[in-house]
Amino acid sequence: MKILLKGGRVIDPAAGRDGQFDVLIDNGLIAAVGANLPGEQTAGAQVTDCRGKLVLPGLIDTHGHNYQYVTGRFGLNPDLCGVRSGVTTLVDQGGPSCITLAGYRHFLVERSDTRMLAFLSAYLVGGLEGHYYPELYQPGCLDVAATVKAAKANPDLVKGFKAHAEIGGFARWGTEVMRDSARIAAEAGLPLYIHFGQLWPKPGDGGMPVDPDTIFNQVVEMLKPGDILAHPFSRNPGGFVEVNGKLHPLVKEALARGLKVDVGHGSHFSFRVARLVLDAGVIPDTLGADMHGYNTSVPAPAGTPDSHPDEEDHLFTGRTRFSLVSAMTSMLALGLPLNHVVAMATCNAAKMCGMEHELGTLAVGRVADVSVLDDLAGQWVLRDNEGNRVETDRWLQPAFCLRAGKRFEADAPILPVAEAVEGVAA
Repeated sequence: MKILLKGGRVIDPAAGRDGQFDVLIDNGLIAAVGANLPGEQTAGAQVTDCRGKLVLPGLIDTHGHNYQYVTGRFGLNPDLCGVRSGVTTLVDQGGPSCITLAGYRHFLVERSDTRMLAFLSAYLVGGLEGHYYPELYQPGCLDVAATVKAAKANPDLVKGFKAHAEIGGFARWGTEVMRDSARIAAEAGLPLYIHFGQLWPKPGDGGMPVDPDTIFNQVVEMLKPGDILAHPFSRNPGGFVEVNGKLHPLVKEALARGLKVDVGHGSHFSFRVARLVLDAGVIPDTLGADMHGYNTSVPAPAGTPDSHPDEEDHLFTGRTRFSLVSAMTSMLALGLPLNHVVAMATCNAAKMCGMEHELGTLAVGRVADVSVLDDLAGQWVLRDNEGNRVETDRWLQPAFCLRAGKRFEADAPILPVAEAVEGVAA
C-alpha cells in the first residue's frame, strides 16, 4: 500500500533537509521525498494533508520504563508511551536485566507495535518496583559475566547498559557498583548510561559521608567515549550542577573526552537548573522522556503496593504531566533551535543506540518510521515539579505516526494538555 504525506515541513537533520516536501511510503518503506512528487509516482497512494505540520523521522525516546507488569507500578505500557504518543521507538533504561531479558523480548518486544530496545540493567534485579528498595542494588547484586553474556547474545535488542551514580548508593557502597557497571560496558563494547542526581535517601546509620559535588568527577574517571551522562537538568543534588549553583567544573572536560549527554527529562527536570546548564554552554545530545508509573497517572497493576513509606517525598515521584513531545516543547522554550531538538530525538538518538544506519532519518529505502506533529502558535505555560513556570509561544503536539508504514493516532490519555497563559486563549 502507498501512503503520501503531502506538503508538510519535513525536518530530517541526518539528511540536511528542512523544507516543504512530500513523503511517499510504499510497502512500509520510504519510497521518495521531494517537493510536489509527480502524479505518476504517487498514483494510487492514500493521501494525508500535512500542510502546517512537522513531518519528522520516527521519534526515538532514549529513556523509557516500559517493562510493564514485571517492574510493578514502574513499567508503563509500551504503546501508550510509544506509537499512541507519536513515538516509534522506545529505549527501556534498566528495566530488563540479564535474568529477565528473555521475558522482555517475548512478552513486550514481540507483542508491541512500538519498536523496543533496551539498555540492560547492570543489576540482576533490573527495574523492579522502581528502585524503591536500594539494598537490591548493592555490589553483590551484579554479575558482570552474566550481564555481558546476555548483551552479546541479544545484539538486536541490547544497545547499552544502565547504572546509577548517586548519593544514596555511594553512601552505602562507595564506587564499587559503578566500577562493575563500567566494566560490564567495556567488556561488551557498548555505552553505559549513567543516572546522575540523588535517587535514594542516605542510609539512616552506618553510611559513608558523601559530598554530592564529588560524585561527578569520581564517575567520569571510570568512563569511556560514547558513554552517556543523564539528567543534566535534575533538581536533585549530585549531578551537573554543584551545591553552590554553578556548573560542575569537570562537565566540559567530560564532553571533550567524548562523553554524551541525555536530557532524561523525568520528574526531577528543573527549568531553573536547565537554564544554568545551558547558559554555561552545555547542550545535550539526546532527549529521553523518563516516564514511569510514579510520575505518570495510570492505574497501578493489581497486587502492587498501594503506597510506600517514603512515597510522598521520594526523589523520583512527580505530578507534572509530560511526554517526549512535550519535552521537545520545553527544549524549544529554553531556546534550543528546532533542528537540534529534532536531531536529539531522531538521528542523535539512533547513533546513541548504534542504529544510525537503520533509524533516525527519512532516507529512501529505510523503514517508514515517521512522526507527524502539530506545530501550534499561541501562549502557554510550562511547569516543572520544582514549582518553576516558563511561558512559551510554541507547542508541539503529536498528531500521528507511522511505524513501518502502519498508522497510529496519537490518542494516549497520558499526553499532557497545553495550559494557556491566564487570560489568553490557546
